[in-house]
Amino acid sequence: MAVIERAGSGDAGEILTVQRAAYVSEAQLYGDPFIPPLIEPVEQVRRVIETGTVLVARDGPRVVGAVRGQMSQTTCLVGRLVVAPDMQGRGIGGALLAALHGEEAAALAFDLFTGHLSEGNLRLYRRHGYREARRERMSDHLTLVHMRREAT
Repeated sequence: MAVIERAGSGDAGEILTVQRAAYVSEAQLYGDPFIPPLIEPVEQVRRVIETGTVLVARDGPRVVGAVRGQMSQTTCLVGRLVVAPDMQGRGIGGALLAALHGEEAAALAFDLFTGHLSEGNLRLYRRHGYREARRERMSDHLTLVHMRREAT
């Protein structure tokens, strides 16, 4: 099983590589090759590591997954949960989410969003206690599903 730990700024490039690999299927699903996770610059990833909570999953020296958390008052905004395509289905995404929940123990709630066609993501989030809060239509092809998990 992968080891989960806080990311360092030196992990930014590898996190971005995993992020891009993981989001290619999402871009194909929604017919948009320019979704933000695919065009995010490495400097922005580095900045998030320095200002928020970024956890990585490592298989040996390799980063195989990551998740971001940013506190906004009493809510942790969860973003960019990614797992390398060849490592998906092994519980790494769920382990990253659980670790973030523990890392941001002061949060009263956790909020995230995903696309309406991303069934695997929706199933994962529901398994980890997230419930649909609302939907936001972004375009003819994309509706964002906003989800919330109350802290336990």
